[in-house]
Amino acid sequence: MTTRTPAATESMRLDRFLWWARIAKSRERAQAMACDGHFRMDGRAIDRAHAPLRIGSILTFAQGSQVRVLRVESLPVRRGPPAEGRACYCDLVTSPVSSVDGSPHAA
Repeated sequence: MTTRTPAATESMRLDRFLWWARIAKSRERAQAMACDGHFRMDGRAIDRAHAPLRIGSILTFAQGSQVRVLRVESLPVRRGPPAEGRACYCDLVTSPVSSVDGSPHAA
């Protein structure tokens, strides 16, 4: 059996990428993250799990108490070990979520 590497023009479902890259612990959680309306891809709000993701896409979302900004470096070919998943994206910015009053800690 041969494994194929996705070309730059290929795309992958957003929820599948989140799960295979180990950003979400389950496919169900990945679908919920994509559909809750608080996810941005290349600056556009995403509200569907099947949004096509490509190499070079910029993802912005809140995870816990941080805002994560990721650039997709490659599309995974399987859900492998965590190190393999982390190699699929580059973490551009990780910062605390600000509260309404501007302080970095939530009230």
